[in-house]
Amino acid sequence: MKITAVETEIEEKPVKHQFVWRKGLPGSGTHAITTKLTIKTDEGVDGVAYASRGTIMVDLVNRRLRDMLIGQDPLLKEHLWHEVWEIDRIEELPIYALGVVDIALWDLTAKVAGLPLYKVIGGARDRIPAYASTVTFKDTAEFLDVADQCLDYGFRAIKLHAWGDPKKDARLGQDLRHHVGPDIELMYDGSAGFDLLDSIYVGWALHEAGFLWYEEPMREFNIDAYRRLAAAVDIPLLSAETSDGAHYNIADFIRFDAAHLVRTSTGFKGGVTGGLRVAHLAEAFNMRAEVHGGGLPNLHLACAIPNTTYYESLIRSNPIDVEPGIGNDGAISPPDVPGIGWETELSQCH
Repeated sequence: MKITAVETEIEEKPVKHQFVWRKGLPGSGTHAITTKLTIKTDEGVDGVAYASRGTIMVDLVNRRLRDMLIGQDPLLKEHLWHEVWEIDRIEELPIYALGVVDIALWDLTAKVAGLPLYKVIGGARDRIPAYASTVTFKDTAEFLDVADQCLDYGFRAIKLHAWGDPKKDARLGQDLRHHVGPDIELMYDGSAGFDLLDSIYVGWALHEAGFLWYEEPMREFNIDAYRRLAAAVDIPLLSAETSDGAHYNIADFIRFDAAHLVRTSTGFKGGVTGGLRVAHLAEAFNMRAEVHGGGLPNLHLACAIPNTTYYESLIRSNPIDVEPGIGNDGAISPPDVPGIGWETELSQCH
């Protein structure tokens, strides 16, 4: 089997629910622009993946990736994964672009096998609990209203993306705990909005409120800052979401005691291959590798590895509009079709 063509198609769609993040970060905007990448073979089996920030991905395919891929055996994914990282040495590929080729190749591989992707790459479970991961709402009252709707639907875990104000965010975490009671798992994502001192302040408030984890309070440039934070707070610290270097970099977060859990994903860690590397590295240290972000590739990854807790399901609106596939038990299963399942209803969340 050989790769005969690598095609890109830009898809622009209106954003159904426009939303905002913390102060300083851009929100959803009015339109989503993605690139559909299709890798074709001489045996008629295609692999598909999607990339955000579409025009950048088209440029990378046209200038670098297509010529590297044409004529290659698509099942030699380890070889091609390293070839992409060689190109990264020259191009400094955006973190969201590193894994797109790999995802398409795994879609193709699973189709050749005639199995859903998660069964090909591991098969730890066929259903996983989801947590409701909020966007940033206007005030505490709205956050509590959204939380009530999520619990009524069936979610049993909620993660906050708040305002990036240490005192307000700390109070919101404590107010939410008081509101939902002790039996609901709560998490907090700082979206890299704080310095070390404010991170310590928020971390103690969340610990007092019994949060499950404390995610990315600072930019992840400085591992020593995370080591100092981990030593200063008692709440479990979830690190290395947007750090470059996949498992190479996460090894340092683990080695220098800068994480209690680590992030993995298909989107930010070099596709399925990179996401598995991070998960297996973490498992070697008896650590969890929590899968960052929703969408079908990440759902397959979450169901393939044993050391993750939840699937992340973004709640973009009030009233809530739950993504397809989340049941009233607050859980979700990957599509039971060969490959990733882009043709199914769940593909709306890519």
